[in-house]
Amino acid sequence: MDVLILRHGEAGNRMTVVEEDSKRPLTPEGRAEMQKIVKSLRAVGLQVDRIYTSPLKRARETAEIAARILKIPTLEEWEELKPDGSKAALYRKLARFEQNSRVILVGHEPYLSSMMGEIIGTTDLRLSLKKGGLGKVRITSFSPRVSGELRWLLTPKIITRMS
Repeated sequence: MDVLILRHGEAGNRMTVVEEDSKRPLTPEGRAEMQKIVKSLRAVGLQVDRIYTSPLKRARETAEIAARILKIPTLEEWEELKPDGSKAALYRKLARFEQNSRVILVGHEPYLSSMMGEIIGTTDLRLSLKKGGLGKVRITSFSPRVSGELRWLLTPKIITRMS
């Protein structure tokens, strides 16, 4: 199964935003950048079946932008994608999908890079997903543990230059 891993766009600084962390929205610049990124992904033919997102506002807004531009009808919040979410529970959910499924998971760092490291079988490799960055892993097995391979890891700058 192909899993696209998208980090939310630029959000207000947690030190200066009055709202609690879970309610921090994307900044106007973050919204504009995410629209540009997702339009570039559409232009190069990215196809996915569903989007699952952390319920935190900045991730939800990022997922809504992606769903609208990519015309993906299924967008669902998963608690497992919160910064302190359970990766084991996330893998159990993903294991229910058909092997040919293509999904986008929208969330936060360092959770997302840690998840990619687990899937590819290393915690030593230092992966970093920039805001608006996108990774792709192909999960080949969920038993006895999740395993797969890193297909690519793209920065926002690379994504917008592809189209």
